[in-house]
Amino acid sequence: MIDWEEVIKAESTEELKEIKLWLFQENMRLKQERSELEQERTELEQARNKFLDERVKLRDELDELNRRTIMERKRLKEENLFFEKKMAILQEGFRQLEEDRKKFEQERQILIEEAREQQATGQATGEGSFTAVQLLFRGVNNPLALRKRYRDLIKIFHPDNLFGDGELAGQINKEYLKRKQEERFW
Repeated sequence: MIDWEEVIKAESTEELKEIKLWLFQENMRLKQERSELEQERTELEQARNKFLDERVKLRDELDELNRRTIMERKRLKEENLFFEKKMAILQEGFRQLEEDRKKFEQERQILIEEAREQQATGQATGEGSFTAVQLLFRGVNNPLALRKRYRDLIKIFHPDNLFGDGELAGQINKEYLKRKQEERFW
C-alpha cells in the first residue's frame, strides 16, 4: 500500500499537481467503469428477467399444448371406440341378415319339397290353402310367439266355432307341429 504522507513530503508541488490530476482521472475512469458495469448488470438483469418471463410463458404454452394433446388423444380414442362399436353392430347386422337369408332359403326349399311331395302323393288340397297357413305363421321367430300365434289361430278357426274350418284347423296343427320341431334352429 502507498504511504501518501511520504509521497506528499517528498514531492514538489508540480509533482503533486500531476498526482492530483492522475488521481482525478483515475477516479473518473473508475466511475465510468462502475457506471458501465452497473449498466451491464442492469441489462443482464433485464435480460435474465425477460428470459425467465419467456421461460414461464413457454412452459405455460407447453402445458396448454400438452393438455390439448391429451384431450385430442382422448377424443380420438373415444371416436375409435364409438366407430368400433358401430362396426360391430353393422357386422352383427350383416351376420344376422345372412343368417336370415339362409333360413329363408332353407324354408323355401322345405316348402318346395313339401309341395312336390304333396303333388306326387296327390294329397294337396290346393296351393292357396297351403300358402295361407304359411302366411298365418309368418313373422314368428321364437317359441313363445309360435305358441301364442297357434292358440290365437285355433280359437278363430276351430270347427266348433260358428264359422270355423276343420280343414284349415288341421293344417294349422300340422304347421304348428312342424315349426315346433324346427325350434332347435332358432
